[in-house]
Amino acid sequence: MTARDDRATAANAVTFRRFDAAGARRQRAVVSQIHRDAYAEQIATGEQFASHEAFMTRFDTYTAREGLDLVIAFSGEGPAAQPIGQAWGWPLGAGTKWWDGLETVPEPGFTDEDGRRTFALSEIMVGQRWTGRGVAHALHDALLAQRTEQRATLLVRPENPAHTIYRRWGWRTATQLRPGWPGAPLMDVLMLPLPLVSAT
Repeated sequence: MTARDDRATAANAVTFRRFDAAGARRQRAVVSQIHRDAYAEQIATGEQFASHEAFMTRFDTYTAREGLDLVIAFSGEGPAAQPIGQAWGWPLGAGTKWWDGLETVPEPGFTDEDGRRTFALSEIMVGQRWTGRGVAHALHDALLAQRTEQRATLLVRPENPAHTIYRRWGWRTATQLRPGWPGAPLMDVLMLPLPLVSAT
């Protein structure tokens, strides 16, 4: 598949390209490159969940399902453009395992899914030289702006500095969850109402 969305922000010369699951699989080498750059320090710790191999195993699992929505950020345009960040997620369908491992259920019906209620933001990352330049926020908005679900969710470690940034973007903590992946840590479950209202 070809990119479904290609928009540029002239202010910082960043171009965004959107891919579905099939297109994402063809971008595997780019996804790998961005991850190795963005998470070099975490990969170096040797933690099982943080390893590059574990990350790419999760990516392969995610892209095997239809509905995945990937946005890649590039510095510049055309053939010379360099990948600098990425974000992806998918809508939660009936029978999803996303909510498995919840510590508490915040309210009745919280985990009820039908493929149209909740978009799961699985990953957002930016290369080390591009942090602090607004690229992550732009990726976040580029991914979520076209979603038609009622709400979005993401998982983040409580001690992760990104937690504060997500709250500034409008996300709120609902509960905690430990994913089923080997070595997965306890995560905070954050929620955001959709349609997206950009926050600074």
